[in-house]
Amino acid sequence: MEPTGYRQMALRRLDATFAALADPTRRAIRVWFASGEASVIELAESFAMSQPAISKHLKVLERAGLISRGRDAQRRPRRLEARPLLEANEWLEGYRRYWEESFQRLDAVLDELKGRQKKRGRSKRQERSR
Repeated sequence: MEPTGYRQMALRRLDATFAALADPTRRAIRVWFASGEASVIELAESFAMSQPAISKHLKVLERAGLISRGRDAQRRPRRLEARPLLEANEWLEGYRRYWEESFQRLDAVLDELKGRQKKRGRSKRQERSR
């Protein structure tokens, strides 16, 4: 069954976010933006890459909404956008809660089994001591 409407758009944004962050260079560029704006030239120098290579990475990040482009005279600085990571975190949070609840249920079962083993161990010792 294919999701529709808003849910489908949200899943496409999520796919774009994870696809953009799958590349280690794009993750490093995104971290770099956490300290402020940067131009293609500044990034190319920092990452020892050509300007066209940096531009390709920036386009992927922009399409995913992870960065945005500004305009400052002739300069086109990019800046960090937090919303896509917030959406990704919310999606991951649902799975974290699921696994946390599953582990809590597992802990309860294990505690119950340990309690049964202790009872069996005590009753065997009591029988031997008689």
